[in-house]
Amino acid sequence: MKIEDVRRAYAMPFTNPSFPRGPYRFFNREYLIVTYRTDPQALRAVVPEPLEMAEPVVKYEFIRMPDSTGFGDYTESGQVIPVRFAGEEGVYVHSMYLDDDAPIAAGRELWGFPKKLARPKIRHDGEVITGTLHYGDALCALGTFGYKHHQADKDAVLKSLRKPNFLLKVIPHVDGTPRICELVRYHLEDIVLKEAWSTPAELQLFRHVIADVARLPVLEIVSGQHLIADLTLGLGEVAFDYLAVPRHAKSQRELADVAG
Repeated sequence: MKIEDVRRAYAMPFTNPSFPRGPYRFFNREYLIVTYRTDPQALRAVVPEPLEMAEPVVKYEFIRMPDSTGFGDYTESGQVIPVRFAGEEGVYVHSMYLDDDAPIAAGRELWGFPKKLARPKIRHDGEVITGTLHYGDALCALGTFGYKHHQADKDAVLKSLRKPNFLLKVIPHVDGTPRICELVRYHLEDIVLKEAWSTPAELQLFRHVIADVARLPVLEIVSGQHLIADLTLGLGEVAFDYLAVPRHAKSQRELADVAG
């Protein structure tokens, strides 16, 4: 094997990668989203600069992906946080738990998704849709949604889905120090929104040492959504390089100068 062969690597293991090259297209992706108010202090503690917290709100998501190129059939669950970056509105992906190896590996290696292996599920039960997250035998999240109560404004939903998403990508050096430490920005692309519903929703989060979704507690339910869409997960770009920041930089203006 020549050096030129190794330089063409895109994933691990080198001779048998855990996932194929993209792009990655998702068909009939089903979202259940609970938007809730949380403790502002707890939220500030997990939103990294230079992102700014937009308001003390979290979106808890259960997502069913029955048909995705390269990744197959899987389910995930986690939290995203509305933020601003250099005046631009977006969301920061804080936590993700899913039940399939390939998207865990690809998500962490390519974009920096904060993915862990767990057991999220979406179940249709009469007039209710239930979303659960188990880590082992422990129940960590329970969401319940009314079934297709009111049609949502599709234009508003599409505008929300098209906002940039931000991730904190951290890859260590062989000595344990950070080799890559970046804020990554990506977009959902070629979105075909098939269904969009607003629905009553409830959410319970339970304290767990590893799946710590309850770190951002539920204080008030704001809204519930049920969406079905086809879309492509776009590859990302580096929005901010933490290793390029001068150690003396403290202010948002100085951080913004590094971000360009």
